[in-house]
Amino acid sequence: MYFEKVKAEYVDGKRKLIPTGEPDVFYPADDVIIAIGQENRFEWIERDLGIEFDKWDMPVVSPETFASTAPKVFFGGDAALGPKNVITAVAQGHQAAISIDLYCNGLDISDRPAPDTKLFSTKMGIHEWAYDNDVTTDNRFIVPQADKKETLSNRLKEVELGFDLATAFKEAQRCLNCDVQTVFDEYKCIECDACMDICPTNCITFTTNEDDENSLRMKLLVPAINQEQELLVSDTLKTGKVMVKDEDVCLHCGLCAERCPTAAWDMKQFNYNTAKAGHLCYA
Repeated sequence: MYFEKVKAEYVDGKRKLIPTGEPDVFYPADDVIIAIGQENRFEWIERDLGIEFDKWDMPVVSPETFASTAPKVFFGGDAALGPKNVITAVAQGHQAAISIDLYCNGLDISDRPAPDTKLFSTKMGIHEWAYDNDVTTDNRFIVPQADKKETLSNRLKEVELGFDLATAFKEAQRCLNCDVQTVFDEYKCIECDACMDICPTNCITFTTNEDDENSLRMKLLVPAINQEQELLVSDTLKTGKVMVKDEDVCLHCGLCAERCPTAAWDMKQFNYNTAKAGHLCYA
């Protein structure tokens, strides 16, 4: 098979292979398999449709939504951001499908979970609970109070004025991150009752479910009498029971997660579900 010798040159910023004029190179072969590479060519797209093209004659595409400058046109794969690999092309096509689904439903195509979100466990280790008791050096802010003359003369006057937004945020940084929530995975639970044993407020109960919520509330180790606070009720476990946690008295201390031998309990700040077309989930 004969090959023409070429060299790479850049013309108007675009790499091109230019013949060198040297004699062709011959390679003997018993069989030749031709692998045809394909380039992106968009001459067939009319230039008055609202689709902008860059200096490489490639459509201008958003790397997050894969939308072109025309609201109804989306690109993915090599046609979007240039050649990479098939895995990247599939991922881009998936993200473009999400955008199309959002667009067809009249929603903002940019309103989606970020694909590069990193997850980490917020469960504290045993040594953190037992030994990390250093006194914090964070500043503690005093709550502003109304003038004493006014509060002493009028007993209905509020004494504490509360923090402004900036100070409240700084003061909140000293807390134990009570926004970290307990998460329970039914399929990992072996119903050993270790979490019930370790819980300092007895907010966890394994019991049979009830059709009536009030009846279920009264069956807990400590009856859940605060009707305004919903209960955390698991799916049915292998024994037919359910796990019920009274969120009203849960301290979010994470001892259940530490004690659990199968990691059925964990501590998380949030749940992250990868976006899928037609089934976007935020938690």
